Amino acid sequence: MSDQRNPFDGVTDFFSELARMRAVGLHGRGEHGAEASERTHASAWVPSTDILSHGDDLVIRVELAGVDPSDVDVSLSHGVLTVSGTRPSGPDDEAAEFLVRERYYGAFRRAVTLPEGTGADQINAVFDDGLVVITVTGAVDRTEGTRIELADRSTGATSRGVRGDD
Repeated sequence: MSDQRNPFDGVTDFFSELARMRAVGLHGRGEHGAEASERTHASAWVPSTDILSHGDDLVIRVELAGVDPSDVDVSLSHGVLTVSGTRPSGPDDEAAEFLVRERYYGAFRRAVTLPEGTGADQINAVFDDGLVVITVTGAVDRTEGTRIELADRSTGATSRGVRGDD
């Protein structure tokens, strides 16, 4: 995998997923409850993810039931941790007629922006019974952000009022 990644991958993936969900909502699913087109990197589904702090460590749990660990890739590039891979459909799925199909199959991708300065040596990833648990040691920054002063260049009172003040 190349280290030259588009820093906007997560944003484009997010909007691709929104567009895909809108299309499915408007047009429904294809034959046998499956989506009409094959998923690609840009239209990958996003697995359920929990992000929490455990002391000073950041813990990311990604639910990947039915995915083989060898089909999962965890990478760090430009401060973005990405979990990606593929969940294959079952061997009998092609012949089956689904009445309800809520699980996603095909390519998946989840990207999480890590705190500035986080290195690969701080990251530990474990796959356990369909759950990927990633611990980023010392990544929880408990300091407050820096407040930026807002310069007011207005001259006089504004003509806009707040609703109800009329």
